[in-house]
Amino acid sequence: MLNPIDAAAVIRDGGAVGRFPGQLHESVAWWLGACLVVTQNPRRIVVAHNGHPAITEFASRLCRGAINAQHYACNVRHMGHQTEERFLATLQHLQGAPGAWLSGEGDDGATTVQIQLYNAQGILLDETNGLADIRRLIAEDRVPIPVNDQARGTIEAWPYAPGAGDRS
Repeated sequence: MLNPIDAAAVIRDGGAVGRFPGQLHESVAWWLGACLVVTQNPRRIVVAHNGHPAITEFASRLCRGAINAQHYACNVRHMGHQTEERFLATLQHLQGAPGAWLSGEGDDGATTVQIQLYNAQGILLDETNGLADIRRLIAEDRVPIPVNDQARGTIEAWPYAPGAGDRS
């Protein structure tokens, strides 16, 4: 691992939480995206963020990690800057797509980053439904890597909102 983190301290509360820079960095988002795909085995995931300037790069990295997770060829529906309520409503509407909500608070000098991971039922990950496995993969430097270009997934800008017609 080129830039290690204290996985026990950072991978908690449904995903990852920490100060940026300092406790975590953008690569953590890549690792989380790849590990979410491997532990949840989805065909697609949904990603959205609160628009904080530091968070947009974290969201981009998470998406790239998800599409590069081994042979899964996961499709990432990237909603971009949304409200958390719209993101959660979209997860409920899709029924079967895990997701990641990213948020940041503070200025660029001391941003608190939170990445929350959800399973296919729209439930925040915890120690019993995937978070412990993700923490272990990261702590043991066993983050999934891409197998080949044919196995790479896709990232799709997806400004979908429930109630505006089914675009699944």
